[in-house]
Amino acid sequence: MAEPTLGPTIKQVAIIVRDIEAKAQAWSAVLGLPVPQIIITDPVETAQTEYRGQPSPARAKLAFFNMGQVQIELIEPIGEPSEWKDQLDQHGESLHHIAFQIQGMGEKLAYLDSQGIPLVQRGEYTGGRYAYVDGRVQLGATLELLEND
Repeated sequence: MAEPTLGPTIKQVAIIVRDIEAKAQAWSAVLGLPVPQIIITDPVETAQTEYRGQPSPARAKLAFFNMGQVQIELIEPIGEPSEWKDQLDQHGESLHHIAFQIQGMGEKLAYLDSQGIPLVQRGEYTGGRYAYVDGRVQLGATLELLEND
């Protein structure tokens, strides 16, 4: 039996920012695309956000630039604790994750954990769920798994 892989579909490259409105304007000018709508993630009651295994009130402002198969996602943390806020505090505005569209979240998380790539944060969104795993030691990057219903 083959090991559960993440597959060939990269969905996003995400950047943590301090001021999403300013950064969305800057990216818009560089890309020649309209400034995207800025949305706010759902509260913990809806998103069921967990950070390091504990419920978290963390939320974020998000903006997405569609670039074909891959989106550029801007994330401004609002509320904590969260992986987003940790990234901003420790590294400033910086690349946060590479996201993969997957099926079988539980199986993928168990496999990655067995490889020393642990779950850091997870939550729900309308139509699916996400999970961040810490692959910085093994891969040099945080990964996001996205599973849609």
